Amino acid sequence: MIDDLDLGFDEPDRGEKGRHRRGAVRRRQGKSGGGRGKTLLALALALVLLGGIGGGAFYGFDRVQNYFVTPDYDGSGTGEVTVEIKQGALIADMADALVAADVVKSTKAFIEAAEENSRSKNIQPGTYKLRKQMSGDAAVAAMLDLKNKIVNGITIPEGLTAKTVYKRLSEKTDIPVKDFEAAAKDPEALGVPDWWFKRSDGKKVKPSVEGFLFPDTYEIPPKATAETVLKLMVDNFLTVTSGMQYAEKVQKERGGITPYEALIVASLAQAEAGNKADLGKVARVAYNRVYGEFPCNCLEMDVTVNYYLELTGQKTKASKDMTAAELDDPKNPYNRKLRGLVPSPINNPGKEALEGALSPPDGKWLYFVAISKDGRSAFAETYAEQKRNEQKAKEAGII
Repeated sequence: MIDDLDLGFDEPDRGEKGRHRRGAVRRRQGKSGGGRGKTLLALALALVLLGGIGGGAFYGFDRVQNYFVTPDYDGSGTGEVTVEIKQGALIADMADALVAADVVKSTKAFIEAAEENSRSKNIQPGTYKLRKQMSGDAAVAAMLDLKNKIVNGITIPEGLTAKTVYKRLSEKTDIPVKDFEAAAKDPEALGVPDWWFKRSDGKKVKPSVEGFLFPDTYEIPPKATAETVLKLMVDNFLTVTSGMQYAEKVQKERGGITPYEALIVASLAQAEAGNKADLGKVARVAYNRVYGEFPCNCLEMDVTVNYYLELTGQKTKASKDMTAAELDDPKNPYNRKLRGLVPSPINNPGKEALEGALSPPDGKWLYFVAISKDGRSAFAETYAEQKRNEQKAKEAGII
């Protein structure tokens, strides 16, 4: 019996996926005197034991070998294969994708190679052109070589409406705008959980992807469809907001409003603030107007009118060019004088705008106006103070 013998073997790691994160892999001992040396010693001892037990026991030699020795290919591989590394992938997730494509022989081969290469934390999401049957070391080196990354990137800036996002994506991918519009009709199919479309004010929500197409630089995978591209953006939104604990903090800290209502406020701040430093203050103004002592409890923000104009295929305008009929159209569900928040986000806000709506600074501001060419605004609690700020803006040539 050998069950009770203490051979000094290290227990094999059965929790790779839970502990190996991109950018946080641990260094192992050198190849010559570290883990692989112990592995070979353990295998030699196992062979001695098996030899003592008898020749019949060698039928399980392959299993014993795989138990102690990391299955790995030799060399730089052959042929060519493309592998997609998804946004937010951990080292273990990358290893799974490489094994599935027969780039490496085992997940452990890639993970161990990543542990030994301090630069492995720089491996980015995207699509890579690799070879089949590469050693773990060769696979890591290839993914760190930018010439092996298929670059088909597009940057979506903060504050674009979904309609504008579709146009930009179409120009980059040659996928028709109508395909993006069709894919966007079912936000939940794109990955938006249904609980996002809840409001505390009793207003009915018509689910839309507006607000969930997170602004970022994206690598468009080969043979992408409108659905796969929009899913990338939605998944990024969910990853970012999850990391911020956005939904949990909104419900805990923002007085009973829902994450969706905070997302609407973030989009308003993104549209109105001319300077990143003012995002939180503009969000505070929106909260104060809708939930505070503002007479109409309405937003009175012209950006909501412009959103409706774009949504209905009309030309957007500067505030000074809007007619009274456009500003106060009773048929417009985004009418600036309607009580409460508008029906949906009016664009796709970035992380800083989300943070501004999540944790706005304290203040009783009800008004603001841009007073400098860098977009900085002055904030006021009273209309009289607002009029003085407007005069400063006129003197500076801003309005």
